[in-house]
Amino acid sequence: MISNKVRYALRALIFLADRWPTPASIPEIAAGARAPRKFLETILLELKLDGLLNSRRGRAGGYELATPPGQISVAAVLRSIDGPLALAPCASRTAFRACDDCEDVVTCRIRHVLLEGRDALAAVLEDRTLADLTGSSARGGRLDVDSLI
Repeated sequence: MISNKVRYALRALIFLADRWPTPASIPEIAAGARAPRKFLETILLELKLDGLLNSRRGRAGGYELATPPGQISVAAVLRSIDGPLALAPCASRTAFRACDDCEDVVTCRIRHVLLEGRDALAAVLEDRTLADLTGSSARGGRLDVDSLI
């Protein structure tokens, strides 16, 4: 299950993707993403620090996507906010570590199925971009964030 923080992040990014390349202020993004402003400020800062957003100062400033919507995957957003996609640290491709109670990572029977699940999930989430969620891609039809994940 994804966190509300990821839902708000995706909604905010979809709002910005719909406006691409025009930046938006935090109040505009909060309204467009149906997200609490204070909570969203923290999320937007995290996304900026991870290179998914840029910010501009001044009257025409605000936040904007750092790259075109078709170059930002749903997986990148999830990793930015919630960390690795894997259900256990031993199944992570980006933050691997043995589980605390693991006797042997190589022979663990549970790890293999978790790796398969992680790979299947990543295949879908890496393939979907913000452009897909806005409906502005060749894939067609607008997707709903709440039904995707």
